[in-house]
Amino acid sequence: MENYTVVLLILAVMICLSAVADKTRFPYPILLIIAGIAIGFTPSMPAIELNPEIIFLIFLPPLLYDAAFNISFKDFKMHINTISTLAITLVFLTTLGIAVVARYLIPGMTWPLAFVLGSILSATDAVAAMGITKGLGLSHKTTVILEGESLINDASALVAYRFAVAAVTGSAFVFLDASFEFLKLLGGGFLVGFVMSRLSFLLKFMKGNSVAMVSFLLLMPFVVYLIAEELHVSGVIAVVTFGFGISFISNKFFPDRLKNQSKHIWEIIIFMLNGLIFILIGMQLPYVLENIPAANVTSYTIYALLITVVALLIRMLRVYMQKVNLQKAFGRNHKRVKEDMLIDSRNSLIISWSGMRGIVSLAVAIGLPTTLADGSPFPMRNEIIYISVATVLFTLLGQGLTLPLLVKKLIPQKHTSQ
Repeated sequence: MENYTVVLLILAVMICLSAVADKTRFPYPILLIIAGIAIGFTPSMPAIELNPEIIFLIFLPPLLYDAAFNISFKDFKMHINTISTLAITLVFLTTLGIAVVARYLIPGMTWPLAFVLGSILSATDAVAAMGITKGLGLSHKTTVILEGESLINDASALVAYRFAVAAVTGSAFVFLDASFEFLKLLGGGFLVGFVMSRLSFLLKFMKGNSVAMVSFLLLMPFVVYLIAEELHVSGVIAVVTFGFGISFISNKFFPDRLKNQSKHIWEIIIFMLNGLIFILIGMQLPYVLENIPAANVTSYTIYALLITVVALLIRMLRVYMQKVNLQKAFGRNHKRVKEDMLIDSRNSLIISWSGMRGIVSLAVAIGLPTTLADGSPFPMRNEIIYISVATVLFTLLGQGLTLPLLVKKLIPQKHTSQ
């Protein structure tokens, strides 16, 4: 079966399962992952290996741009304290926690390799959480926090990953250098996104040509991402900043007709990309199983399960600490902490349980270098990839199947407006 035939088959399956999920009220992402696993194990099905560069270019820019464009900047700014805690502080804490567990749990795992694994699994995927909880009545505050986290945490995780891989290849880790690099990546990404959003004045010359304007907006997230990456700054932050900028000026240049037209096109694009993401995640399981000795599959699966639990516990603890810190600051009448910023116990637990891993973790894992600088094989590469894929599946299937039940239990219909 040719690859283009496989892609058409996947798209057909995705569309059909979307209708099934809508009728049965079964979580759409989970259904697609299961379908992806089934497709991957089909004997005549050729293996589809993910190219990380293609994944980052094709999937990240439109998803990030769409989320940044549609999220309320006012709400994002209000909850920036919690969002930055989850997207930056928690990412590095999770990297450290997973590294410690991996170092002492997995035979042959060195500290640099443990940090590589931790950085791969440090960022969460709010796309999965939003897809699974859609229509369940999540509070607006919870949705903003989860979406805001997803806009930034990929950049933090990719920075941690870069330094962890450098340590494996023999580069020394210097905290000041790492901090400077992190600030440069984020600051540079912000600058690129801001400058590119200013180019939207070109839309003035396209008035009356809605096709050209919509096409321009469809193309720009990819252009912004590529420019930022070519300048060695964060493409993620650049696209997010660009999305905020375009959203801010849209009222000046975009007539309502154009907004509706653009919205419908983006809805179709995001639907297709999200569906492909979850099916591709499921399809990777058979592929990574081929590179692990059968005798080790059980033990490495157990390691992945334990890492899943550890990552969840770290997230729950950090979210709870953030809840307490906000309440204490509000009690002291801190000027910057308003009542709307507080998180109650129900939403804290939902935010914690929504910390599923997704396509970024998968792409980063599969994108591990095959060799070191001296030409020797990258140590434990197959093991790290398998544990990463298994952990992604555990979070999506385990937390994904139970998250709707948790939301329904904690947020009855009468509380959905809170």
